[in-house]
Amino acid sequence: MENATVDEFGSRRSTVHAPNGAVATSQPLAAQAGVRTLQSGGNAFDAAVATAAALNVVEPTSTGLGGDVFMLYRDADGEVGAMRACGGAPAAATRERVRTAVADERGVDPAAATMPEVGPHTVTVPGTARGWEATVEEFGRLTLADVLDPAIEYATEGYPASEVVADAWRQAETLFDADHAREAYLVDGERAPRPGETVRLENLGESLSAIAEAGADVVYEGHIGEAIAEEVQAAGGFLTVEDLADFEVEYPDPVSTTYGDADVYELPPNNQGLVALEALNIAREVGAADHPAGSAARTHYLVESLKRAFHDGHRYITDPEFESVPPLASEEWAAKRAADIGPEAADVSFGLPDANAEDSAGDGPADPRDPNVPEDADTVLLCVADGEGNVVSYINSRFAGFGSGLVAGSTGIALQNRGASFSLDADHPNRLEPGKRPFHTLIPGVLRRGADDWSAFGVMGGYMQPQGHLQTLVGMLDDDLSLQAALDRPRWRYREDGRLAVEARTPTEVQHGLLRRGHDVQVLPPSMFGGAQVVRDRGGTLSGATEPRKDGTVAGY
Repeated sequence: MENATVDEFGSRRSTVHAPNGAVATSQPLAAQAGVRTLQSGGNAFDAAVATAAALNVVEPTSTGLGGDVFMLYRDADGEVGAMRACGGAPAAATRERVRTAVADERGVDPAAATMPEVGPHTVTVPGTARGWEATVEEFGRLTLADVLDPAIEYATEGYPASEVVADAWRQAETLFDADHAREAYLVDGERAPRPGETVRLENLGESLSAIAEAGADVVYEGHIGEAIAEEVQAAGGFLTVEDLADFEVEYPDPVSTTYGDADVYELPPNNQGLVALEALNIAREVGAADHPAGSAARTHYLVESLKRAFHDGHRYITDPEFESVPPLASEEWAAKRAADIGPEAADVSFGLPDANAEDSAGDGPADPRDPNVPEDADTVLLCVADGEGNVVSYINSRFAGFGSGLVAGSTGIALQNRGASFSLDADHPNRLEPGKRPFHTLIPGVLRRGADDWSAFGVMGGYMQPQGHLQTLVGMLDDDLSLQAALDRPRWRYREDGRLAVEARTPTEVQHGLLRRGHDVQVLPPSMFGGAQVVRDRGGTLSGATEPRKDGTVAGY
């Protein structure tokens, strides 16, 4: 049985239970779009796309048609599967060409040029429209037009901005330079909407309507695709309509591990799902669960496990079509990595250690280059369960907020900056190459706790994602917390600079205990600790929980 007691750090939310459907997401209007789709005869896959599309409109600060989308699911027939709609670098985007272009823009020596964080060279082929279409056609029972209808309604008729989203929207005030981008997303072209202020995204609504009528081809082979390519090229980038037309959705096999009596499923590379699995395996190896829940000792061993997993993930994870990735989720790998974990904090690089240092994994010289990925990226993750046995974890993002800073002409589609995670160093495993997919932070999750007990879950937020997976799963599996209590707990976050961030409500004795163990502890606001969603189908009874640090809700029916 789940522990029904109220966690001392509770958000005063309850786990939601429902007989026919549950939609957990970060914005209430989007959750309603998912429920509306279920009530109209759709299944969890249809509802996932409807919710994701609505989030493009009501939470455009974190997701959009100009980004990528991934799915992990357990269907009504018992199959666990995945969908990956993630585009690669343009065919003309060689390191030499990008290095020269960046050097010219910055007025620096080409040898000193690095991948930018925004701008045309960070735009990779967007996978979202194809991914939505494939999800509905392969797994749903409604049409793409059916599931896009709520999003189109919100975009054209308007909706009131929610609080957390309105605060994040202010990024657009400085990010967008072009008049058409500012007019598309800023009130009077000048400012972000205020909480409760009505928003209309009419250009985006027109693009959604075009996709509903003509299908995703309009993005990859039609006028929207032409607008995307023209926008990038006008800014100095290399994306072409041919790059868009060549894009295809993939269905990779999930990767998994066993933790306790549960099976945990994640996405394989180019995603960072292996980081979460390796961290779980190392935590099991060092006996983290033997220490009291929430204690400094438990937290210490979880953090040390996560450190090793990040070190390895950032060293090895890349597009497997360009370079092989070792078995980071194996028990043998975890045993090796757990061997040097003790009662004191170790100096393990978040990214990649010094080139002249002996690699702590024992696999030869370490790579000195740091991954060029902003650790505080923005994402939406939603989870849906229906009464037929389908549970879906669906994640959609442009990477960092509104992405590259480019909006494709009059389409209202802001383009992602996922290419910022490439390196221009020829020896880096995540080096830029034409057609290559970048290291991807997005990781939906699925959990099996028995033959008839399945959950879809995830934690959005850049490098917080595998850390959130680890902490949420420990709460549910080791501590038998209810879904909501597991999300309400104060979180920690190991940061790229080597510091360990905690929320202010973390007990003082825990913070002091971590300091005594050698951790460089800092206190950060709740917005830095990700946004989790989870739904569960337990013998036909559906339940869900939502992130208390977001605007969201769980809608059931």
